[in-house]
Amino acid sequence: MYRLTGILFFLLAVCNVSAQKGAITGRVYHGTTNEPIEYATILIQGTDRGTVSDSTGVFSLQEVNPGFFRLIVSSVGFKSVVSPEIQVQGNQTAFIDIALAEDEIALKEVVVRPNFETRRIESPVSSFFVNVQQIEKSAGVNRDVSKALQTLPGVGAMDPNRNDLIVRGGGPSENVFYLDGIEIPVINHFATQGSSGGAIGVINPDFVREIDFYTGAFPANRTNALSSVMEIRQKEGSKDRIHTKLSVGASDAALTIDGPAGDNATFIVSARQSYLQLLFKALKLPFLPTYNDFQVKYKYDINRKNEITFIGIGAIDHMTLNKELQTTGTESQKYILNYLPIYEQWNYTVGAVYKRFSDNHLDTWVLSRNMLRNKNYKFEDNNESKQKTSDYLSDEAENKLRFERDFRSLPVQLKVGGGLRYSRYVNDTYRRLYRNGSVTDLRYNTELNLFGYQLFAQVSDEYMDNRLKLSFGLNTVGNNFNKNMQNPLNQLSPRLSASYSLSGRWSINANLGRYTAQPAYTTMGFKDGEGKFVNRNENLKYIVSDQLVLGFEHRPHENMRWTMEGFYKHYDKYPLSVVDGLSIASKGTDYGQVGDEEIISTGKGRAYGIEIMYKITEWKNLNLTSTYTWFRSEFTDNNLVYRPSSWDTRHLLNLIVGYRIANNWNIAARWRYVGGAPYSPIDESLSSDREAWDVINQAYIDYSRFNTLRLSDSHQLDVRVDKEFYFNKWLLNLYVDIQNVYNFKSQRPPIYTNRNQNGDIISDPGGDFSKQGLRVLENSSGTILPTIGLIIKM
Repeated sequence: MYRLTGILFFLLAVCNVSAQKGAITGRVYHGTTNEPIEYATILIQGTDRGTVSDSTGVFSLQEVNPGFFRLIVSSVGFKSVVSPEIQVQGNQTAFIDIALAEDEIALKEVVVRPNFETRRIESPVSSFFVNVQQIEKSAGVNRDVSKALQTLPGVGAMDPNRNDLIVRGGGPSENVFYLDGIEIPVINHFATQGSSGGAIGVINPDFVREIDFYTGAFPANRTNALSSVMEIRQKEGSKDRIHTKLSVGASDAALTIDGPAGDNATFIVSARQSYLQLLFKALKLPFLPTYNDFQVKYKYDINRKNEITFIGIGAIDHMTLNKELQTTGTESQKYILNYLPIYEQWNYTVGAVYKRFSDNHLDTWVLSRNMLRNKNYKFEDNNESKQKTSDYLSDEAENKLRFERDFRSLPVQLKVGGGLRYSRYVNDTYRRLYRNGSVTDLRYNTELNLFGYQLFAQVSDEYMDNRLKLSFGLNTVGNNFNKNMQNPLNQLSPRLSASYSLSGRWSINANLGRYTAQPAYTTMGFKDGEGKFVNRNENLKYIVSDQLVLGFEHRPHENMRWTMEGFYKHYDKYPLSVVDGLSIASKGTDYGQVGDEEIISTGKGRAYGIEIMYKITEWKNLNLTSTYTWFRSEFTDNNLVYRPSSWDTRHLLNLIVGYRIANNWNIAARWRYVGGAPYSPIDESLSSDREAWDVINQAYIDYSRFNTLRLSDSHQLDVRVDKEFYFNKWLLNLYVDIQNVYNFKSQRPPIYTNRNQNGDIISDPGGDFSKQGLRVLENSSGTILPTIGLIIKM
């Protein structure tokens, strides 16, 4: 296969394909009134190529070489801006509309500095921009949004095969995501209910214009976040004609169509079909996943003062067991098959964003609905003719309405708003449990209806000739689950950000804030065997996190940026498992669901560390990023003793490089180093009990010694080579991406099996028939994983 790919690359490279050029077309407009801005100056960053907008605000740049570019846009009386990154391709037109904000000092001399990443005044620290090039061309990312984010400072990953975002020592349940301003609870296939992780991203990168990612200093209008906020801004459909794009990668094939839908509307729609199960079967993995997803965006400009956008995104997932390995597999494969259930899941989010422009303010109305159905079950011995040992079915549905008003004509910047939410959670659960020395069955049905609300305001201003920037935000949330959660004062969350420019290239930035998050629906809807909502009392509360961030930023060159940030996060009222006596903060990086157990909100936690980043952007076709994070992450048990969380790896190092070569070649590499994660020894006495073992078919954790052991450090090198070919009416992008080039084997927690090499249950050395022996299997992961992909656009 590699030889055929090499021949294909060679033949295409020597073909007489003309070097086709592309174009950039767009509109410059007033960000508040939506009126066109005429005679605005538009420059391609890093070049002397430019143009001006006409009387309708429209501009066009022709004969642009293929590549990734940003535009610097300026006009008298307005603040200059740098656009999101634009990908220009041969024989294609890239479209972008750019909003400008009025400058309070209209006659002041305008100095335009090519700043690649302009921080927002409300979030001067802990905010990052992820552009199209980082998603499309980075090594090891495979055009997956979450994989691209895992290389940012403070962002960890527990497993290279999963998309969990572990941000500054917080769990994967502490992140929230927005798509064009609409909250989307699920961004991954095979999502963990009650968390945010999963296996593969749902977001089609063909839709992504740019991503704002906040690891702290969250804006007041983004609630329910404790560790991160992801803001995904989507592209609009092309305005010239219908375009079709076919993408074939390692695990799926995607078809994207976009174009105009009348004079004042555009659309973009896609569908993806996986064939990952074929790869997994060839690799002899014990589970076989398949998935499908869809995405759509439609934007209609009603008139100059009104516009509306509709979006939809959804996924269908199914993971079966590779039963052939029950007889032909290794001991580790058979062990996994014994406890792993079958997963069936689907989810969707649909919504509309209506914007009303006026002379003094911008109004935004957001109406949306999202739903997740999570189903998993397990048959005894994986035999469907036998009884089920677990059967889980749950639905989460939310209907949301949010209003925001952004005042632009006041002496200060002011944004206010609020929202309402109606949620419905249903659950039908059966599972076997081993409690107090005997096996018991847990069965319950839940139907929970909740009403929630949010209110927020953020005021910002600049002082001392714009050298000092201050922003104060305040929000509160609540719901009718219990009296504590109803009271808005219990969830009052103030935050203050400050940024001071020491010189033209040095700045000091800080944020101090309180953030709150609602417990998972799985927790609020949990019932005991008697059908009682055991968590519907005043012991369950919103999670609270007080955070302090202090950072320095230096820009030695217009293409270079160096930052250093220190952070401290203190958690209070964190959900604590009554059965295990431990915080559920360390759960959520596995399939299924988390939080469906008896909980009390008495846990505490702390995470602190330092992050360093050095970045070179578009310097002589070179992009380079190096990041290092040292951190600690700990949560208390029921005795208020701090224990390391499951993602307390302490060290994260990323070295990332990308380089564009002549004739549309691009090479990229990423080397990642991660400290060893903690893990727990097993409870040998309980695990040796045959009756207890048969309930879950695996060893039990010794929670009294939770995370007292630690794995070895791990590292991995990924490389990627791209080549783009431009023809008269279409283009072709071929790429080869190889993950784990030198085949590093990372250590995993040991596997304990109750069977010998012949597959028989190990007898107890003492002759007790109710007991069994245990045997340790070495456990490691990691293999060279090559990907050959192609993208065709017409």
